[in-house]
Amino acid sequence: MSLRVHSRAGAAFDLADESAYQSWRAEKLARFPKTLGELVVEVRDPRALSAPEKQALLERCARANMAVYASPTGGEADKEIPRRLGLQLGLRDLDSNYLADDDGISPLAVSEHATRGEFIPYTNRGIRWHTDGYYNPGERAVRAVLLHCVGRAESGGENDLLDHEIAYIQLRDRNPQHIRALMAEDAMTIPPRIEAGSVERAEQTGPVFSVDAGGFLHMRYTARSVSVKWRNDTATRAALAQLEDVLSSNSPWVLRARLEPGMGLVSNNVMHTRTPFAESPLHQRLVYRARYYQRVSAT
Repeated sequence: MSLRVHSRAGAAFDLADESAYQSWRAEKLARFPKTLGELVVEVRDPRALSAPEKQALLERCARANMAVYASPTGGEADKEIPRRLGLQLGLRDLDSNYLADDDGISPLAVSEHATRGEFIPYTNRGIRWHTDGYYNPGERAVRAVLLHCVGRAESGGENDLLDHEIAYIQLRDRNPQHIRALMAEDAMTIPPRIEAGSVERAEQTGPVFSVDAGGFLHMRYTARSVSVKWRNDTATRAALAQLEDVLSSNSPWVLRARLEPGMGLVSNNVMHTRTPFAESPLHQRLVYRARYYQRVSAT
């Protein structure tokens, strides 16, 4: 397959265009925030952003593919907060995934429900590096994720965050062949989900890194060792080993956030983790998660 990116907007991710890559790389690294605090925007009401608040969130997403907002809405179990905020940032089409509520928004909390309780996001266990919706088909790629914190745990529940464009840079700088391997159309396969003998989700095969029609880099990845099959060749194994090394190193590019009530994260589906957490009668963790088919934009 050809790895040339024909959209000039995506020339930076074309392995044959080193000049475009170096120009984009220099600007990306120069603008990237050095601390999480540079990503935080104080907002009065996420449901009705002021023009400066909206612009500040967009600017941070342009720099780092993510922004953190802080608001006085802590404790309000109102799904209109993430829904209306998303609409103001160009996020319209929700990914109504298997475990989401009927409105497409998932309440991430420790669940006693038999089905949800089988999946790690609905427990107090840690979650390894991943992007959301890595098991979706290409036409339903999750390009943006919004997390809104209603209530925090007593301890734990922090997220490590890594802009997938930074991960791309780190791998390409080590060896461009790692990018070539992870752009292969059969690099990663998620086996089908079988429920009661029937296929509830078909097998999904696709690349780790890809470039969309707008020239933006997209990533699908999970560090899980089960329920994932990797292309069995030397190049893919080498690329994965290097990616795992990037993710396990004490990198200055990794930002750690703990969302307090009223805070939220809006991102173009950056890589992230979650540490284990413990609850108490006073502090029960509840985070609303909305996944979208659009990227954050001004429209």
